[in-house]
Amino acid sequence: MTDFLSKSDIRARFCRAMSDMYKDEVPLYGDLMDLVHDANEKVVANDPELRRRLTELDNLDRISEERHGAIRLGKPEELAMIRRLFAVMGMEPVGYYDLSVAGIPVHSTAFRPTTGEALKRSPFRVFTSLLRLELIDNAELRRRAEAILAERDIFTPRVRKLIEQSEAEGGLREADAEAFISEALETFRWHSDATVSEETYQELHDAHRLIADVVSFKGPHINHLTPRTLDIDAVQSMMPERGITPKAVIEGPPPRDCPILLRQTSFKALEEQIAFLAGGRDRVFGRHTARFGEIEQRGVALKPKGRELYDELLASARGLAQPKADGSNIAQYMRALREVFAPMPDSYGLLRTKGLAYFHYFLTGKGRAAPRAELPRDLDALVDKGYVSFDPIVYEDFLPVSAAGIFQSNLGDNATRESLARSNRDVFEEALGAPVADEFALYQALEDASINEVLRAVKTLETVAG
Repeated sequence: MTDFLSKSDIRARFCRAMSDMYKDEVPLYGDLMDLVHDANEKVVANDPELRRRLTELDNLDRISEERHGAIRLGKPEELAMIRRLFAVMGMEPVGYYDLSVAGIPVHSTAFRPTTGEALKRSPFRVFTSLLRLELIDNAELRRRAEAILAERDIFTPRVRKLIEQSEAEGGLREADAEAFISEALETFRWHSDATVSEETYQELHDAHRLIADVVSFKGPHINHLTPRTLDIDAVQSMMPERGITPKAVIEGPPPRDCPILLRQTSFKALEEQIAFLAGGRDRVFGRHTARFGEIEQRGVALKPKGRELYDELLASARGLAQPKADGSNIAQYMRALREVFAPMPDSYGLLRTKGLAYFHYFLTGKGRAAPRAELPRDLDALVDKGYVSFDPIVYEDFLPVSAAGIFQSNLGDNATRESLARSNRDVFEEALGAPVADEFALYQALEDASINEVLRAVKTLETVAG
């Protein structure tokens, strides 16, 4: 038996360390955390049944600890190494997201834990994007960007050695795990000194703001860190009261009694002072806009049939009323969204029976106490008679349209929405050095495991009774 620290423990500690670092770098993030905490406390205080369910499923503490972050990488080698870094913490690449269809020159994946137990212990995720340099039209600027990125190494020598050590030995012990966390944080730290001149920065910025953000610095600073709320509409309305300016519209589905997938909002990106390269050792001061605060509300994960319906309904709503960045048509857009989403059932029972969403099944007290002869062997019959109940499986991933909306709102209201190119998943996975996992298969595995556990329990009860 080894004395390795578990990957989940390393992940949880890293998440807390990153949150502390980001709070120091962006004090407004601390204000956001306080706001979300207050909103969540109010929700569970006013909904005893929700508190009971969350407590029974060990999800109450999880929500207060939950975060997702986002980084943007510049070259394939960085993506390959970041995969190995996240693997030390039990985080795997899940899903492929092509944001070029929304005019943003990146494609992405989400590194996250994938098992039910790991998600309970620390549901930390990092949405990780790779810059698509081939989408820079200016060939000379593209070559310069490649040359600039070729000169940087975003990983410390020590963290590289610790990654290799973890891979070779199968884990890290306490002291090495703490060293790994400290060294890995350096990859995500903010650097106010640019690695380019003001002129080069402006050329990159004119090509696309995100290109300037990725290429002009020596590391992929974490650009936002996101707590999870139980009531994003309350948070949205509370933000101005706390002196925080939210983006105009909450991305994702409309408000519902039974939340689905993911809803997100954010405060506007901060304008921060940076120092550009100049002649000799001189520096020229300027401004850069990149880092922001984001809040999310997560609902039940939808099955392929449900996701197809969601995408169809969202496209219809946006066809009726495309939300404007200045918020001038928000009431019209939200009205269209609510009306168009009427075909999506707003009860967990209907979402389940229509095969639209994933659920975790468990034996109820009534089921455990029932006479053995009364226990059906069919899952639906067990549910109908109250012997088995179910809770929604939380959606752990992201939505391309929502991600693009958050990016655009923080890259400037005039950011292009034109499609740049077709997706290129094969190229992304080649750079990654591994295939990305299918999120639907992961959710199905979680649901299947809970069903099998319930049916085994019923069979065990029958055996004991016999």
